[in-house]
Amino acid sequence: MLTKDIVNKTINTLPDSFTIDELIDQLIFMEKVEEGYQQSEAGSVISNEDVKLIIDKWSK
Repeated sequence: MLTKDIVNKTINTLPDSFTIDELIDQLIFMEKVEEGYQQSEAGSVISNEDVKLIIDKWSK
């Protein structure tokens, strides 16, 4: 979930003139980053080794 602070910081990183699509893209990106951070803090992650095993299974 985004906070007003994150939204404000995101808007402040944009140029003085931007499209609504650029704003939405940035907000979606920040939401996904925040979601990943929260998952990491909660320990809901997959190790690199496990990911490699999963990918290896796809190629067989």
